[in-house]
This record gives sequence, structure tokens and C-alpha cells, in this order.
Amino acid sequence: MATQTPIEVDYLIVGAGAMGMAFADTILAETDATMAIVDRYAQPGGHWTRSYPFVRLHQPSVFYGVNSRELGTGLIDEGGLNAGLHELASGNEILTYFDQIMRKTFQPTGRMSYFPMSFYDGPAPDQPGTQLFHSVVSGESRAVVVRRRLVDATYMNVTVPAMAPPKYGVAPGVRVVPPNDLTSLQIQPGHFTIVGGGKTGIDVCLWLLGQSVAPDDITWIVPRDSWFLNRANIQPGSRAGSAATGLGPGLLATLDAQSVGELFQRVEASGGLLRLNADITPTAYRCATVTVAELEQLRRIKNVLRHGRVRRISRDGVEFADITVPGKTDTLYVDCSADGLERRPTVPIFDGGRITLQAVIPCQQVFSAAFTAHVEAAYSDDVVRNELCQAAPHPSSALDFLRYIIEVGGRMSRWSADPALLDWLSRARSVVRVPAGLTTEQSNQISQFMELAKAQLEKLLEEASRTSVCVIQPAGG
Repeated sequence: MATQTPIEVDYLIVGAGAMGMAFADTILAETDATMAIVDRYAQPGGHWTRSYPFVRLHQPSVFYGVNSRELGTGLIDEGGLNAGLHELASGNEILTYFDQIMRKTFQPTGRMSYFPMSFYDGPAPDQPGTQLFHSVVSGESRAVVVRRRLVDATYMNVTVPAMAPPKYGVAPGVRVVPPNDLTSLQIQPGHFTIVGGGKTGIDVCLWLLGQSVAPDDITWIVPRDSWFLNRANIQPGSRAGSAATGLGPGLLATLDAQSVGELFQRVEASGGLLRLNADITPTAYRCATVTVAELEQLRRIKNVLRHGRVRRISRDGVEFADITVPGKTDTLYVDCSADGLERRPTVPIFDGGRITLQAVIPCQQVFSAAFTAHVEAAYSDDVVRNELCQAAPHPSSALDFLRYIIEVGGRMSRWSADPALLDWLSRARSVVRVPAGLTTEQSNQISQFMELAKAQLEKLLEEASRTSVCVIQPAGG
């Protein structure tokens, strides 16, 4: 039982990661509600507190963070692989940002209580409306009387390599490390093998190349080739809707494509999508973004293993389902296989006394949390709230890229019909931000365009699922 007088708040938020912080920021700004945040880490930021030192956002800083305070300086990078595009915040910048939000924005309101290094224990037995948590440092247990809702900001289960062991077997004596350990190396390995083809794997490959590691000294295990979004199209000032999908000018090309394969060809030709190897058809899409300059660097790595998921790493090599690839002498394996964007089942976001934060725009979790908070504050009926905030699963397959566009198109069409929502979106920190002051005619045009794209993509998806064929010719062929 609790050892102190119960705390009374309107909202108890479990998790001070980016989603929990974005939700709290909007509630504090748009209501007079009180809240408490319980979090297992020593500082706000969630998975960012465990990320590798050289991590950066894959999208412009201006699109990330809470609505009340801009992240970064808004400057354009003048050098490096992101040159000419809006800056990408580092992990340290993000952690400093969230720390300042908590100390300089949230707590001075007098309506926020913050409990770091604490674990949520669930509802109190026989005490409806009361929740329990405890400090992992002192062991003290606390009770919280929640007047409105419990907000679960942990459901998306974002995981980075330092938070979980590899998902494959590792024989004794084999060196497998998370990316975090690379910056504390004392002895040069004879070879690097990167396990994982997602955002983290990309970051590690680029970091090693940036440290002048020879491409021949790197092996990259890519279980599935992915389509990448071209970051040049995901910049402030992009046309409403287009920025949300990353297609830019290629969105128009989807309207009269006759097959899924043709659609991907058109989008790729327009510069909306990129792939690692022009001769290999990607089967995955996970929202990762790259620049053309980054892709050119990644292509320098010629030893790319495409045999599916790793089952076990032994002293002799890497075991896949159907083949074992011999290892190189003195190899350091870098585990990048953690599923940072786990495809979790969607559940209703608003459910009685509980809010379960999820993406309402795929891969835009922080915006989604802020939008959910705005809908909680501005609308009074959970049926309407859930209709506006339909949870969207993270994409995984290449066909999910089409479903991603459909998700965005459907939401933009629905939201465009609500002037108050459009006004809020014009001020939100997100890639789905739309211009302020749209006329009714302009809003209708956006809605109509999105509906056309949605209908065409649904038709292509139906045909693809019926034939189970998705043929994409090699680039240039």
C-alpha cells in the first residue's frame, strides 16, 4: 500500500518518452487539467536515453518535439551528407530539449508532477480510479487518484539495441555489441559485421564509413531490402499532404498507374523513393529516410548478405535458415536488429478511463500524441474522438507503403472537412502540417485529391493481393 497521501490529478501519464511528453504539452496548453508523469528512466526522453551516441533524427528537427517549443535552430545544414536540407537533431540535443521542456515548461505551471525512476504497478485493488506506482530507488509506493484518464504512453514499445539482447543465438566467445559500444572501442577489430538493415543499421554503416573504415572491412546483413523515403521531399514548406507521404511530386504519378509495380517505378523515377540496389526489388518499407548522398555512401559496401534473418552467430560464421556464411577473422558483430518500430495490434485510443497512445499518422508518433491530446481537449464524445484518431499500425512490407498513403489520405480528407482541425494542424509540429488560412475551396481540393489517390491505391492493392504479384523492373531496365 501507499506510504503517503494519495496524489489527485486529472491525468496519469505512464511514460515520459516523446509521445508522453507531446501529449502532456498539448493538454497543459489547451486545458487547465493537472497531471502526473511516471517514468522508469532518470530523465525524460524514453528510448532516446538509451540510444547510441551518434544517433540523429531521420527527419528535420522542426517536425519533431512538442508543439510549445521548437527543436533546433531551423537552420539548413551546410556540410555533410545532409547538406542543403534542414538540420537533424542529435540524441544529446533531443535529451536536452526534453529536459528543458520538463523543467522550464511543464513543472513551472504547478499542474505537473514528475516521478522519474518509477514503475507503474497498475490499478489499486478495490479502489476504483486509483493507480499505483513505486520508486525503483527508494522502494516507496505511491497512490494516484485519477479523475479523468490513465494515459498509456508505452504501448508502442519502442526498442533500441541497448534495451534488449539480440533475437538470435550467440555462441560463447563471439563478440556481439550494441551500436553504443562503438564509440568506446580501444582495439581495432579485424572486420565489422552489421546485423540489421533498418535505420540503426544505416546509421552504423554511415558512421563506420565516416570513421574511414574501408568498405571491404564491413559486411552488412540486410534481411529484407527496403524502400527508403527521399529526405529531400520531407522538408518544411512541402505541399500539404505530399510531405506526409514523402512522395513530393511523385504523388500525382500514382493516380493513373496501372499496377503496383508501375506505381513504384513512377514514384522512384520522380525521386520520391530510393533503394539500395537498383537490381533488387525491395520487399520492405519501414519509413526510414536517406539522402542521395547517404545512399551513395551505403552503396560503397559491397559485401551485403541477403539470406533473411540471422538464426545464430557462431565462431565459424553466421547461420541463416538455409545457409551458413563463414565469418571473417576477428569480427566484431554490431547488433542493429531491435525492432524500433514494432508492428503492434491497434486498439481503440479512447476507451473509457484509458487513453492508449498510438500513431494516427504512420511513423509520426510524436505528432500523433499531440493530436490525440488536442482531440481529447476539444471534443467531448469518445465515438467522435476515435473516429478522428484511428490508430495506424507501423508499416512493414512494401505494400504497406501504399497502405501508408491511404491512411494519410483518408485522415487528411476527414480532417480537411473540419476548419478547427485544419487551423490546429497549421500550427502543429509535423510533416502533415498544412498552410494556415485555407479557403473552403482549397480544403475541398485537398480532400478530393486525397480521395482520388486513396481510391486508386485501394484498387491497386486489391489487384496485387488477388494476383499475389508485385513486379518492379530493375532501375534503368
